[in-house]
Amino acid sequence: MTEPILYLDSVSVTFDGFRALNKLSLIVEKGELRAVIGPNGAGKTTMMDVITGKTRPDQGIVLFNGDIDLTRLDEARIAELGIGRKFQRPSVFANLTILQNLELALAGNRGAWKALTWNASIESRDRIDEVLEIVNLGTQKNRIAASLSHGQKQWLEIGMLLAQEPLLLLVDEPVAGMTDAETEDTARLLKSIAGQRSVLVVEHDMTFVEALDAKVTVLHEGAVLAEGRLAQVGTDSRVIDVYLGR
Repeated sequence: MTEPILYLDSVSVTFDGFRALNKLSLIVEKGELRAVIGPNGAGKTTMMDVITGKTRPDQGIVLFNGDIDLTRLDEARIAELGIGRKFQRPSVFANLTILQNLELALAGNRGAWKALTWNASIESRDRIDEVLEIVNLGTQKNRIAASLSHGQKQWLEIGMLLAQEPLLLLVDEPVAGMTDAETEDTARLLKSIAGQRSVLVVEHDMTFVEALDAKVTVLHEGAVLAEGRLAQVGTDSRVIDVYLGR
């Protein structure tokens, strides 16, 4: 076992008397692809909010890349350290091309106009070309983002995060609304990304989770109910009762 990229221990979060996370403990290794499943209200979104600094835990330890205490940092600083988050709905600049979207992501916080007039170095252009190849959009880089399919927009946003070289990528329900073919391509994409970086995927689509072929963490009532390969957790009577059997 390598040094973990993410370490959560006994993390609890309460909202108006509701315990969203209940002494949650989780370890994600460097380069690991991990799927997180569970019923609505299990704590999946709150967990990602804690990791990205959007929500402060009432108690517990949240460490990143060794001994960096994420509970002491704000969202911007956490993003700078190398944690990227993709929400369920794609958020791209619809009126710009794929290439311009990636240039904006790579340019960073310069403001839209400065980023669009920013001259990328050869190294930066090489990075953009690499990302285009990873997300399989290289031949369409001059297309306006608004003309892309839902799946392609999701891939573009993943590419925009990759352009910023995250160490840990958090992905929330990436295949919702996708075709079967897009779902298969997304599984291949995330599997190709893992290894060089860690990827934590929250998802409800069990066919997609199976295609990821990764370790699965099942959350229930704010805590880990079970962990293991999907074939293993899928036969756990507790998991069937609270989630898969519904």
